[in-house]
Amino acid sequence: MRNPSTVVQENGSVSDFISQLGYFAFSSRFLNLNSEGCSGSSSHSLYLNGFENYRCVKRPPRSGASLSLSSRGSSSLRRFVNEFNNVIKFHCHKPPLGFASLGGVSDETNGIRDDGFGVSQDGALPLNKIEAENPKRVLILMSDTGGGHRASAEAIKAAFNEEFGNNYQVFITDLWTDHTPWPFNQLPRSYNFLVKHGTLWKMTYYVTAPKVIHQSNFAATSTFIAREVAKGLMKYRPDIIISVHPLMQHVPIRILRSKGLLNKIVFTTVVTDLSTCHPTWFHKLVTRCYCPSTEVAKRALTAGLQPSKLKVFGLPVRPSFVKPIRPKIELRKELGMDENLPAVLLMGGGEGMGPIEATAKALSKALYDENHGEPIGQVLVICGHNKKLAGRLRSIDWKVPVQVKGFVTKMEECMGACDCIITKAGPGTIAEAMIRGLPIILNDYIAGQEAGNVPYVVENGCGKFSKSPKEIANIVAKWFGPKADELLIMSQNALRLARPDAVFKIVHDLHELVKQRSFVPQYSG
Repeated sequence: MRNPSTVVQENGSVSDFISQLGYFAFSSRFLNLNSEGCSGSSSHSLYLNGFENYRCVKRPPRSGASLSLSSRGSSSLRRFVNEFNNVIKFHCHKPPLGFASLGGVSDETNGIRDDGFGVSQDGALPLNKIEAENPKRVLILMSDTGGGHRASAEAIKAAFNEEFGNNYQVFITDLWTDHTPWPFNQLPRSYNFLVKHGTLWKMTYYVTAPKVIHQSNFAATSTFIAREVAKGLMKYRPDIIISVHPLMQHVPIRILRSKGLLNKIVFTTVVTDLSTCHPTWFHKLVTRCYCPSTEVAKRALTAGLQPSKLKVFGLPVRPSFVKPIRPKIELRKELGMDENLPAVLLMGGGEGMGPIEATAKALSKALYDENHGEPIGQVLVICGHNKKLAGRLRSIDWKVPVQVKGFVTKMEECMGACDCIITKAGPGTIAEAMIRGLPIILNDYIAGQEAGNVPYVVENGCGKFSKSPKEIANIVAKWFGPKADELLIMSQNALRLARPDAVFKIVHDLHELVKQRSFVPQYSG
């Protein structure tokens, strides 16, 4: 089976955009750095004084170099790149913060107040000194920029619980929302806005892809959020940190490195994009990087990661997808569906977005045999949290059996009751559908991270792509009629490409990494 390296071609050129950007500056008003690395205006400014002790010191501000990018000529571009490189080198060699630098933090408490019963008042882990042996503590870093990151985090947590029980305590945190100040804690809201305005997201995705851009952004950002992020990490005192988000590597690793904890804490990345992915997913200092496909592994190698740090296990999905499913007839009966008619699952994600209503109406028409006056198939629609959409669909008098559901928690049963699926190109849904052997019709994708999922599905013979509700409905009608053989072949291809045990391979490999560490991390200064 092939793992295609081709991606969906998108209009526009990044270089054209950059050439038209006009002017870009890090001026002295934004980043005033003194010779010791402090910002003259930021309350979070830090200054290096030896390895173990970091202090925030007020220093007279100096003017920083003005970093500009203009379209006036190549000399301006060279100056821009040189200045960016200087900023990168400065931040790489002088990490801004260590755990011991937090104001008011004592070595005894690590800055967390205890309620007298060995549990922190803010819901963190027990702080008893005798807990050095077990259980091990796992911290999963994610952000609700789309539903896939949280789904992967929950899958990993469930797999740890199933495989190791009380030997591990697993915590999931939205690092940006919970542990950074405004405006950085608005990341999920900003992402949702950008995705709804596709051109803005496409511009943001590709412009921040070059290393010179995103490394500089992380370097500047860490100046303002390092203190809060350090507190957030220290609250959990993890033995393992797992990032399931592209923006959860660079700042945490800088903090851990500044304290010398990278050789004590297992820091890993679980990439949750199936084919194309943003370069910020990859950091050379991670202990392990788990890739869902060989295409992503190739991108990791290109980014400079060592082959020994890469594992291609697949995308982590809920352990419930690995368990044997009940017979299709039984599932359909429980869901209120016709027990005998072939069924198509129509999804719009957790928010019920996309042309669901138009597609459902097209399916109702295409799946009704006018000659015989009877349906040749049925539809199961998942509307997620979109209650208005669910209400409208339930009020329609359909020609074919249509079951409308809101937000469901047992997606494996919905998929098990159907014969094919219509969905946007989200990696988690694709991976789950392949495990269930469902041929996939992709009706949309998010520019950037989801673009490569379309050829991944189509070129591997697992499905088709169309944005037209009418064309989609005709494809399904043919699959349920004269092209039933094509449906069967695609189902077999999907099963061959599926990696149902990926999440268990990931947690077992993490377990082995922890066993290789013969000591417990020390968090005191």
